[in-house]
Amino acid sequence: MVDPNSNGLTSEEAGSRLEKSGPNAMPDTTLHPLRRAFAKFWAPVPWMLEAAIVLELALGKYVESVIIFGLLAFNAVLGFLQEGRAQATLAALKSRLALNASVKRDNTWKTIPATELVVGDMIKLSLGAVVAADVDIIDGSVLLDQSMLTGESVPIEAGSGFKTYAGALVRRGEAVALVTATGVHTKFGRTAELVRTAHVVSSQQKAVLRVVRNLAIFNGCVIILLVAYSYVLKMPIGEIIPLVLTAVLASIPVALPATFTLAAALGARALAKLDVLPTRLSAVDEAASIDVLCSDKTGTLTLNELMVTAVRTMPGFDEAHILGLAALASSDGGQDPVDAAIRAAAAKKAVSELPKLIKFIPFDPGTKMSEATASDSSGTTVRAVKGAFASVVALTQPSPDASKMENELQAQGFRVLAVAFGPPTAMKLAGIIALSDPPRPDSAALITQLHALGVSTVMVTGDAPITAGIVAHAVGLNGKVCPPGPIPADVRPGEYAVFAGILPDGKFNLVKAFQKTGHIVGMCGDGANDAPALRQAQMGIAVSSATDVAKSAAGIVLTKPGLVGVVASVKEGRITFQRILTYTMYSIIKKISQVFFLAAGLVMTGHAILTPMLMVILMITGDFLSMSLTTDNVRPSPLPNVWRIGQLTIAGVIIGVCDLLFCISIFAFGKFHLSLGIDALRTLAMVALVFGGEASLYAIRERRRIWSSIPSLWVIVSSVGDVLIITILATYGIAMSALSLFVVGETLLAAVVFAFILDCVKVPVFNRLGIA
Repeated sequence: MVDPNSNGLTSEEAGSRLEKSGPNAMPDTTLHPLRRAFAKFWAPVPWMLEAAIVLELALGKYVESVIIFGLLAFNAVLGFLQEGRAQATLAALKSRLALNASVKRDNTWKTIPATELVVGDMIKLSLGAVVAADVDIIDGSVLLDQSMLTGESVPIEAGSGFKTYAGALVRRGEAVALVTATGVHTKFGRTAELVRTAHVVSSQQKAVLRVVRNLAIFNGCVIILLVAYSYVLKMPIGEIIPLVLTAVLASIPVALPATFTLAAALGARALAKLDVLPTRLSAVDEAASIDVLCSDKTGTLTLNELMVTAVRTMPGFDEAHILGLAALASSDGGQDPVDAAIRAAAAKKAVSELPKLIKFIPFDPGTKMSEATASDSSGTTVRAVKGAFASVVALTQPSPDASKMENELQAQGFRVLAVAFGPPTAMKLAGIIALSDPPRPDSAALITQLHALGVSTVMVTGDAPITAGIVAHAVGLNGKVCPPGPIPADVRPGEYAVFAGILPDGKFNLVKAFQKTGHIVGMCGDGANDAPALRQAQMGIAVSSATDVAKSAAGIVLTKPGLVGVVASVKEGRITFQRILTYTMYSIIKKISQVFFLAAGLVMTGHAILTPMLMVILMITGDFLSMSLTTDNVRPSPLPNVWRIGQLTIAGVIIGVCDLLFCISIFAFGKFHLSLGIDALRTLAMVALVFGGEASLYAIRERRRIWSSIPSLWVIVSSVGDVLIITILATYGIAMSALSLFVVGETLLAAVVFAFILDCVKVPVFNRLGIA
């Protein structure tokens, strides 16, 4: 044990240690904005667009290359604006650390920046101070609030030999402590490192990558066959290169990433109206898929404030008098939550006959009591004592009934205090007060609603197993409590309902363990101790009372008390998912039908039936106008959504083949019945692709029959705009050969009929593949 009266480190020794160990701070790992911006151009979809730009420039098609670059930049800017959340989390963590510390060096107490502390320094902990490093207390006693790291809702008494951590708050008292760890080596520092390294690829990102990969492989094979067939036809190289470029452009789901972002942004705006603030757009998408919610106890399922739960009276005393006497022996206006809870309860049951306070003695960790000296109505001096049951009972006559009451209340997870009153030499036990952090009124209903939505809830807390188990039962979590010790690597949500005594790295590891078994995890919390798990989870949720650290780590912040926002997030996420699902399927359908239509046109005419410019027009009208699907009227699914890219691709191929047959039929009608030339046929191909695409869109936007729901206004407006644009371009011969309005009208009428035929194909396909 270090002598608290020692001289402390010398300045030379402290300087030497600081040079070796580094400052008592977390390193700055902020990415430069230019690096983050560059990363937006380094992904599968940007690569394909960049390749198309290079080909366009090589062909001297500068207008087309500028347009494609504009599409590329649009996607990049949207993605760039949604990044940087991890750095905000680290900044919030740093802001929690003490700025200065009182340290003893060269036998003199001095105030220095907390960043200059080193292992072996002797520091003073005072009321209201934030502990600046991990320390061992060597003298004195303090009341410490460690909730930000441990999740414990009740501050704890800490005396000589007690170890506490950087970031703890001193609520009462004064002590001298020895620094045992600084900077990244503290528990706070390790929490920050977990936040920095926490990363999970969102299911949205995986879906985009798999869709792009499947389309690239599928259409890449078709493009190779196109080139081979062109070579067999002995087409000149000047025609083959534009053909390949057109096929490449036809393969790129150019607006897919932007549509994911836009749909999530619209979902975020809807959630903001429900007092839910998404801070990371991917969390809106993930809300649709979560099937496990890991919920912190303190401040999440509970109110995070001590309240008097029960009062047990002894003969001669009633509940109001016991609370009044306990209030006499409680500090007024201090930071002790126990005293605040007792005074609040006493105020609701005022008693006019209480003794008048003469002297108050604050809580003494040595005696584990606080007391008041007062005078009763006759002027007699009396004493009121409040504190630990064993300490208070020792001042009175033993009572078996009181001991039984205390054991029963302790077994229920309550914090139990005893109150004694009477003349200093003849005190009597007045009663017992039980305190707890009660569940929020809506917690049980929330868990029931989540269960109905297919989301399992488990409690993850730093509190003791007994307390956690009692709260879990109160809110409807009736499963087993996980035994103390390391969390099993292969643990599954259904095995346990409660994980207690868990520190930040344990919560973080639990989230990862659930993710490894294929679950999409939501993590709900309020403290810095939850930050790593909030960052790692696909959907991190910070409640309204959360610290800035938790809020910046989370993807969703509830701006009002209560957890109804979690249910709202899940429902809105599922609406967003359905909109994105429709657009993704539409992209697969169009990219497959367009590339195969190019191949069919080449076989039928011996020429490329679309030029790069026509394909760019198709990308703008088809891909970007159909982004209006992000506003469509959809119904959320009753169970968690999962990206089944295999089934989605199969459905896309089947409907894409139907769309292809429609386009080939229209094209064949123009070639063999109307005897149109190649330029007019190219215009007809454009019209068929656009009108066929609109027919496909209206068929697949509704999982049931095409008439089961009304499209949103923006979907209707964009469809009308798409039809009008291509009609004007085709009939007036803008950027293409002119086509008669009669032919365009006939094609539009055929597309309407095709939509209802396609609807008959879609319903059994969707049912068979489980697309709902």
